[in-house]
Amino acid sequence: MLNALWLGFFLIAALAAGVQWLVLGDAEVFARLIASLFNMAELSVQLMLLLFGTLTLWMGFLRIAEDAGLIRILARLLGPLFARLMPGVPAGHPALGLITLNYAANALGLDNAATPIGLRAMRALQTLNPHPETATNAQILFLVLNASSLTLLPVTIFMYRVQQGAADPTLVFLPILLATSASTLAGLISVALMQRLRLLDPVVLAWVGGTALVLGGFMALLASLSAAAVAALSSLLGNLVLFGLLVIFLLAGLWRRIPVYESFIAGAREGFDVCKDLLPYLVAMLCAVGVLRASGALDGALDAIRWLSQLAGLDTRFVDALPTALVKPFSGSAARAMMIETMQHFGPDSFPALLAATIQGSTETTFYVLAVYFGAVGVQRVRHAIGCALVADLAGVLAAIGVCYWFFG
Repeated sequence: MLNALWLGFFLIAALAAGVQWLVLGDAEVFARLIASLFNMAELSVQLMLLLFGTLTLWMGFLRIAEDAGLIRILARLLGPLFARLMPGVPAGHPALGLITLNYAANALGLDNAATPIGLRAMRALQTLNPHPETATNAQILFLVLNASSLTLLPVTIFMYRVQQGAADPTLVFLPILLATSASTLAGLISVALMQRLRLLDPVVLAWVGGTALVLGGFMALLASLSAAAVAALSSLLGNLVLFGLLVIFLLAGLWRRIPVYESFIAGAREGFDVCKDLLPYLVAMLCAVGVLRASGALDGALDAIRWLSQLAGLDTRFVDALPTALVKPFSGSAARAMMIETMQHFGPDSFPALLAATIQGSTETTFYVLAVYFGAVGVQRVRHAIGCALVADLAGVLAAIGVCYWFFG
């Protein structure tokens, strides 16, 4: 599937460039395509430099947590749930604890922490894979839920809105929370249908229902706070939880009397080894995305959507926010750029800007996640992972559009 998609990006870009040249007389389009290839290759190296430091740091701390037994405790706690959702993973396996940590980091908007934890979880799941080049059911469920972008505290979105001069930076908090919940639920249901998982099992219902109650209570609490208080709580809680985890890891290591420094170095060295294998996958995917954008294919898709929306008699204001939605599955940096450009063009508190921010906070860079996570363990046949992840993305975008019309008219 990845082979077909990667080739498809280049073929669509070539077709769009041919139209730009032969029909519209734009001979410069090929120069833009070549420039995009070099720019994306350079961006890949820049991303790798950031990933080297981040992965090395966090995988070092994760090794301390693993040696101290914290991962095993989390695995035992979630054993009954994952026994039903991931029947191929033995009870108490270290991957279960790492998966839990990854979801917690994503929910708090801690992207830098979530990625190395997720890579560690994927490598742990790969040890159970009888066919290393083909994704297992457990790996697919983990990746789809990871890519569904369940975010409770979208601190980075607030930061972008502050930078652009928004009167109320946290105005999109509840819309993002509702849209990202819809995305995660759609991802879970789509995988459950493909893998014939029993979501009506009492244990699964208890966990899902309990999570819904906690989430509802949290939303009620936040709704009672002022915008300034929500922003302050979001920032404090995110950073406090992140640093608190590190302290817990270190104290657990001290309690278990493990050599924390040596354990950190061993984990950091493993993180360095993981990074070395990622660059080819990043270059391949980012360059394909770059030529797709430079060819004008995305602009053509937007014009077509606007025309169809007008024919259907729909309000077309949402179309101005769709560039963020269209590029988000391919490139997080491109989506951020699209969102900021929308804020600058229409104003940070305009409907397109609010919708772009909501989409940014409730969707994920699906193909980037696929390339990095599966590339780190050498999986080439991803089966239904892409389809289910894109279902989650689509649900997030549609929910964001509906919620924003509900909240902002």
